[in-house]
Amino acid sequence: MRRTRAAAPAKPSPARATTAPSASAPSKKGRITKPLRSLVILSMVGGLVATVALPAFAAGAARTTQGPLTLQQMAVDDAQSFVAASDANASELSRDSYAATTPEEIEKKKAEEAAAERARQIAAAAAAAAASRSSSSSVPTNIALTSPGTGEVRWPILNFTKGRGLWDSGYHQGVDLLSSCGTPLYAAAAGVVKVSQESYGGYGVGVSIDHVIGGQRVNTLYGHMTYGSRQVSVGQSVEAGQLIGLVGSTGSSTACHLHFEVHINGSVVDPWAWLQANAG
Repeated sequence: MRRTRAAAPAKPSPARATTAPSASAPSKKGRITKPLRSLVILSMVGGLVATVALPAFAAGAARTTQGPLTLQQMAVDDAQSFVAASDANASELSRDSYAATTPEEIEKKKAEEAAAERARQIAAAAAAAAASRSSSSSVPTNIALTSPGTGEVRWPILNFTKGRGLWDSGYHQGVDLLSSCGTPLYAAAAGVVKVSQESYGGYGVGVSIDHVIGGQRVNTLYGHMTYGSRQVSVGQSVEAGQLIGLVGSTGSSTACHLHFEVHINGSVVDPWAWLQANAG
C-alpha cells in the first residue's frame, strides 16, 4: 500500500502590513463633486451674462423698429451724454472784436480801424467846411475894400480882439486876432504871394506873402481863413491893404480868428510888436 506523503506544512507567509489609502488617489466622492461644482459655476456665469445682455438686447430690438438711432438715443436715461458730430450745427465765428489769433490779423484789424477813423475825420472836416461856407456867404463883403491908412505897413484886420501872442501856450509863432467868421483880411504890405492853399497844414486855408520892407526880407502869414474865400494866387503881386480873404476857423482852430505871423530874414519876430511899430 502506497503511503501517502503528508503534505509539508505551508510556510507561513509574513503578514501584509495594512496600508492606508494614498492621499493622492481621488476618492469616488471627490471625482463626482468637482465636475458638479464646475457645472454650477458655469451656469451662474451664463445666468449673469444673460441678465445683463437680454434687457439691452430687448431695448435695442424694440427701438430698431423706429428707424436708425444715434448713440445718444441708445444710451440709458442716467448715462453720461455727449454731442455727436452729426448733431452739431455749423456756425460762423465772429471776428468783430480782437479775436484774431495771429499778429498779422491784429495788425490788419488796427489798420482797418485807423482807416475808418481817418474817413470819419475827413467827413467831419467836410461838414465843418460846408458850415463855414454857409456862414460866410451870409456875411456881406465888399471885395473892393482896402485896409485904411497910407503907410507901407497896414493892419491885416479891423475890429478884432487880441488873443494868444508869440509863444503863448507852447509852440505858437504868431498872434491870434479874434473876429467873426467872414471878416475881411488884408495884405499887411505890398509883395508877391508865396503860398495860397485850401489846406496848408495846421493853418487850414492859408496865404503867405513875401515883402521887401526897409531893405529887409519880410514874410507875413495869414492862417485859418474861410474855405473858398482866398482872393489871391501863388505868384500874384499884391498891394498893401489889398483884400486877400475872409476870417475863418479852418485847420487847427477852435474859433473864428486870424493867425498872423511875421518872419524877418527867416527869423520869427513878435507880429504884435511889429504891427504896433509899423502899421499906419
